[in-house]
Amino acid sequence: MSVVGFDFGNESGIVAVARQRGIDVVLNDESKRETPALVCFGEKQRFIGTAGAASALMNPKNTISQIKRLIGKQFSDPVLQRDIKSLPFAVSEGPDGYPLIHARYLGEAKTFTPTQVLGMLFSDLKIIAEKNLNAAVVDCCIGIPVYFTDLQRRAVMDAAKIAGLNPLRLFHETTATALAYGIYKTDLPENDQLNVAFVDVGHASMQVCIAGFKKGQLKILAHSFDQSLGGRDFDEVLFHHFAAKFKEEYKIDVLQNARACLRLRTACEKLKKMLSANPVVPLNIECLMEEKDVRGIIKRDEFELISIPILERVKGPLEKALLDAQLSIEDIHTVEVVGSGSRVPAIIKILTDFFKKEPRRTMNASECVARGCALQCAILSPTFKVREFQVNESFPFSISLSWKGSGPDAQNGAAENNQNTLVFPKGNPIPSIKALTFFRSGTFSVDVQYADDSDLQAHAKISTYTIGPFQSVKSERAKLKVKARLNLHGIVSVDSATLLEEEEIEVPVTKEQTKEAAKMETDEAPSDVAPPSTKETDVSMQDAKDTADAPGAENVVPESGEKPVQMETDAKADAKKIKVRKTNIPVTELVYGGMPPNEVQKAIEKEFEMALQDRVMEETKDKKNAVEAYVYDMRNKLNDKYHEFVTESERETFIARLQEVEDWLYEDGEDETKGVYIAKLEELKKQGDPIEDRVKEHAERGTVIDQLAYCVNSYREAAASNDAKFEHIDLADKQKVLNECVEAEAWLREKKQQQDLLPKYANPVLLSADVRRKAEAVDRFCRPIMTKPKPAPAKPAAPETPPTPPPQGSEQPQGGDADANPGPMENPADGDNEAPQATTEPMETDKPEAPQGSA
Repeated sequence: MSVVGFDFGNESGIVAVARQRGIDVVLNDESKRETPALVCFGEKQRFIGTAGAASALMNPKNTISQIKRLIGKQFSDPVLQRDIKSLPFAVSEGPDGYPLIHARYLGEAKTFTPTQVLGMLFSDLKIIAEKNLNAAVVDCCIGIPVYFTDLQRRAVMDAAKIAGLNPLRLFHETTATALAYGIYKTDLPENDQLNVAFVDVGHASMQVCIAGFKKGQLKILAHSFDQSLGGRDFDEVLFHHFAAKFKEEYKIDVLQNARACLRLRTACEKLKKMLSANPVVPLNIECLMEEKDVRGIIKRDEFELISIPILERVKGPLEKALLDAQLSIEDIHTVEVVGSGSRVPAIIKILTDFFKKEPRRTMNASECVARGCALQCAILSPTFKVREFQVNESFPFSISLSWKGSGPDAQNGAAENNQNTLVFPKGNPIPSIKALTFFRSGTFSVDVQYADDSDLQAHAKISTYTIGPFQSVKSERAKLKVKARLNLHGIVSVDSATLLEEEEIEVPVTKEQTKEAAKMETDEAPSDVAPPSTKETDVSMQDAKDTADAPGAENVVPESGEKPVQMETDAKADAKKIKVRKTNIPVTELVYGGMPPNEVQKAIEKEFEMALQDRVMEETKDKKNAVEAYVYDMRNKLNDKYHEFVTESERETFIARLQEVEDWLYEDGEDETKGVYIAKLEELKKQGDPIEDRVKEHAERGTVIDQLAYCVNSYREAAASNDAKFEHIDLADKQKVLNECVEAEAWLREKKQQQDLLPKYANPVLLSADVRRKAEAVDRFCRPIMTKPKPAPAKPAAPETPPTPPPQGSEQPQGGDADANPGPMENPADGDNEAPQATTEPMETDKPEAPQGSA
């Protein structure tokens, strides 16, 4: 099982994997820890990540970036409209009201949804993890911003599915940071809570989280955020500053040129980072536009002055987080700053003034989210045993359920009206399950919506669930239990609906049972209203006892506990027992803006096709490069290393052929298929391989001849030796060994004489493989003879003397020396037994030390 954490940012992505020794951040193909979140569509393939960044300047209109700002948002969203203006690629409104991205791919105009593009980025991160782990990656944990709506969370899940991933959890980025911070702390208090504020200023957004730490656990006390306050906003301020300056000084309008915009934004980002460490920084860009070189300079004070509108918004999320956590500034023990945009000195100054303490940077600002996600994945995985550490996550929004209800009295003709109840309040634990009881006579629908959408900039309604059809045995309205789930990903759904029907069964009961049953409360609903409970729960529930009435709530109750099945009792010995029959009711889901399952399947197939095309093109380029490398390498060797191993005419012919192939590569062969390059390389190797074989044989021949000679001499010396360890070998067998050695020497001498007469450019007659085979044959013949073990010496017969009984009145000796007469069980040796093991075990000197004949 893979244990991987993904942090997909607006600008870059990071992959962390869990190993036995801890969490490692994985390097990509360029040996960098951060991978650009880019997809560049080309004429023949896609370039994703590092490859996409290399192609971005050459193909800006087909390079898709900042995809995190596009997923799960309607095209009419004002934030999306503002973001689109700074993007070099085209974005239009789709038929469903959500954005579509336009790009040219394989020579045709194509459209992609943001979810599809995010799936491509996940595929690239997945490949990076698989290369590092050398194993398939499926299970993972993905970090998401805390402000992501239900639709955005579903879009991330769909994108992961497109990439072939199975997220065990969508983890809030600030919570991941808190986990990576706290799990390694060994000095956390057991009773008093340690409150830490985490301020994450990323590329495009700011998030604040206040977490309370105790030994072995963390609890999220509050979340707050600003969706459009990040490092890129400072880049944009610098960009517009210099764009206006260049328009005035150099008479060029950068905004009219996509490539110039991209180059200036890249330069402004570097400028911002340099201003974090230097009071004054120059800006120089060669040939920015219309072949004009531009220069500029900016001071840090000037940069902070033009950034005041952005800096003024930093305090808002800080104040809101403290308010929601119900804490004062004095209650915050530590402030941790993370995120790629947190390095701006002006932001650190604001945080210092607000919290009355210096913010700390004990964590890697860019990698903490990925590390926290990998830790969470390890906690959820059975593969790793992680230190006991409980994460109590809270939900940042309030979720309510609404439905159309009717008056309690059907005869008064009351008109239908909309009713709703708060099911998951802000700060509700994740995950959580609530059960609600409805009284209905037919199919009805329930809407899931945000109770307060002021901070979301999204539609209040999330989804609609149609519950039914169902039939009740009785004529009155049926009792239904509906389960609403807030899962680990922070996605709200109606999981199931159950029809509860009561049947009366007469059963004999004793007086004691009657008294006990009389103490139970009956569950009667005087109308179709069951008022909601204020309790929360995250476990499955059965029947709930009615609580105090709540105004405005009709026929629904978030149930909070279990109680026994009620029974109607009387004083008689016989009573009627109520049996509850449960029937599952179908639930149909409609998610507004969500990707239908069939569309997700199509996207998976499309991603597979594009990945296959990319792989074919990469393999084609590899084969083309192999042909080109062979041409250059062989031409150099023919004039240098291989000069003596080829005739002059053969060399000139081959060099001419190599030049012909090189010219073809840069003209007609510039754009060919993989098979053509493979055929061209094989054609060249038919001429080159015999030359390379001659060189190889010449280099190896001396070594293998020495090995054969050593093998022959070793066995010959052993056969002719008078050493005691070879005395047991028959003379006839020794003679066979000597004859084999003489024959091998004669064969080698003859072949070597023939080879010495040939020039280096002639095909050899003495091949290294033949010499090796000869050495193996000699060794195979001689080894069994020369390693034949000595025969075991015959055992001496033990004397058969009966034991002499001790004289009466004397004591049996308890011990004696080795020559004392043993008892019958102490001496196993007799005439039929083998000699003791010590005499038959061959010693080291009994084994001939004949050398190996092969290399």
